[in-house]
Amino acid sequence: MSEPKTAVLLLAHGSPDSPADIPEFMRYITGGRPVPEAVIAEIKHRYSLIGKSPLTEITLQQGECVRATLGLPVYVGMRNWKPFISEVVRQLTETGVEQVIAICLAPQNSSTSVGLYRKAMSAEMKPGIAVTFIDSWHDHPLLIQAFAEKLEPVWRRASDEVGAEVPVIFTAHSVPMRTIQAGDPYEDQTKETARLVGEKITALPEKLRFFAFQSQGMSGGPWLGPTVETAMLEVKRQGHKGVVVAPIGFLCDHVEVLYDIDINFREFATEQGLKLFRPESLNTSPTLAAALASLASAHVRVASGSASQA
Repeated sequence: MSEPKTAVLLLAHGSPDSPADIPEFMRYITGGRPVPEAVIAEIKHRYSLIGKSPLTEITLQQGECVRATLGLPVYVGMRNWKPFISEVVRQLTETGVEQVIAICLAPQNSSTSVGLYRKAMSAEMKPGIAVTFIDSWHDHPLLIQAFAEKLEPVWRRASDEVGAEVPVIFTAHSVPMRTIQAGDPYEDQTKETARLVGEKITALPEKLRFFAFQSQGMSGGPWLGPTVETAMLEVKRQGHKGVVVAPIGFLCDHVEVLYDIDINFREFATEQGLKLFRPESLNTSPTLAAALASLASAHVRVASGSASQA
């Protein structure tokens, strides 16, 4: 029996091409609900300071890296911007694909991200196509290795520059508290990723590992904390002069890294007398590409033996 025609589908959040696109972009995020003008203005300001978000460009490059590693067609779809998941799913089904391995580029599972990506994909997927949906891979050894590869040299350089071992604040994007209270696994999975990355750097003492949630929303009730600012105040209280902020919930550069960390948190750190360091985002890391290829190839082997819906 011949192998089914298989493709990999990478799913991501998406980002606007320019500040002028932000009102439309926000309508996709909110599902059409009105967004206050003050919020639009603030987001436009943030994007203007970084020029543009490279999220889409980098995600497409990540897809090419996976294709080169795996040797299978790789498609990239965005939930909130072009290329939209719906359009990409229609495109790949028209090629006669029989099996789809879908991977969310948000390694920790939350209904606010992964759940919405799955819904957008399922709405367009034709019946009869075997779909394997990988909804979390927060503890994949190659993902942990990829983050550690970026973090360790920066942590050592920061410690040398400051003259003492500096703490690391691991971060992930916050979500509304109501999401966690409903049983969402996201909080536990983000902290597990951080723990595994911290342990991978054997010289980094546990007492210097902190965790915080960043980029809390501007509306919709309380959001998950503690905030990065709260963690930095604790670092200062303990007498440290520097800190590494290591986002382990993001796989590439975008506004939450380039503005929230590189501009906003850096300014706050300076005000508190702290020197802030950040490891480079994974972006086109070969180890990240290997992690994604490993995920896909494992499920291709399973699904080719049984065309089941995962």
